[in-house]
Amino acid sequence: MTITIPKGFKIGQANDEFTGVTVILAEKGAVGGADCRGGAPGTRETDLLRPEKMMDKINAVVLAGGSAYGLAACTGVADFLREKGFGYGIAGKVVPIVCGAVIFDLNDKEYHYATEGMGRKACEDASSTPVFGQNGVGKGATVGKLRGLKHACKSGVGAYTVKVAGVTVTAIVAVNALGDVVDPETGRIVAGTKLNDGTFADVHKRIVSGGLVKAMLGANTTIGCIITDAKIDKVTANKMASAAHNGLARTIRPVHTDYDGDTMFCLASGHRPVFNSLLLHAAVTEATEKAVLNAVTEGARYTVLYDETSEEEDTWQCE
Repeated sequence: MTITIPKGFKIGQANDEFTGVTVILAEKGAVGGADCRGGAPGTRETDLLRPEKMMDKINAVVLAGGSAYGLAACTGVADFLREKGFGYGIAGKVVPIVCGAVIFDLNDKEYHYATEGMGRKACEDASSTPVFGQNGVGKGATVGKLRGLKHACKSGVGAYTVKVAGVTVTAIVAVNALGDVVDPETGRIVAGTKLNDGTFADVHKRIVSGGLVKAMLGANTTIGCIITDAKIDKVTANKMASAAHNGLARTIRPVHTDYDGDTMFCLASGHRPVFNSLLLHAAVTEATEKAVLNAVTEGARYTVLYDETSEEEDTWQCE
């Protein structure tokens, strides 16, 4: 599997044994959009991404663990960018525009969450060759907690790239869902709540039948970001963030529940023209779908390409 990081972006990650943070950096700014459909989100600076708001570009998206506590990582990212001189200039000051969302992974008896220092370290280590899987925000991610953590599956942060009409669309998704992850091509559950015998319980069927047992109803959320080199406006970026939820709906069952904070962002660096946004919407859906599956099945088995120029790419093979 090949993942391409479009020109204009770097990915940084940091974590401890329990949780972590994944930062998508667009230091010189990228057009942004967001769509939150879960009933229990933890987010920062999503309102300014609405099409009618005045801010055109943002500098980073932070995906962090630790529930609301993890939003502290955004401050570390903002401080790093400010010191580098990146951000919105106003009244002699620089204000980096950092958006973010968190998952609930407070799974230990102690409080472990992404910190300000962790956010800064992720920026310092940012590169065009990230290692996904159970790193960064994926460190504490799990899937299928209907019967508690004992019967859940380990997850992570996944990625996938779709190229269409010369444009690169890459989805980065941290999967920490209440529901099961299903392969839409086969209908087979690949990660989720398990029964005592190790088989999958099929969360959707049990919810419909009223069979809720030991539900961890607040301990979920799938978050992610679409990064692309497409030249688009803010309205289209928001539509692409919305299209990403189609990919979530095809692979997570159930999704967008009152106990998930499902939120997707979109960042566009504007290096390549697009003649039809419909192509982008289809690419976003497919990339998100495959990134979700990657998060729970592939882990870190992939090749990363960095689209530094249109002529050549640097290749890096993950161990």
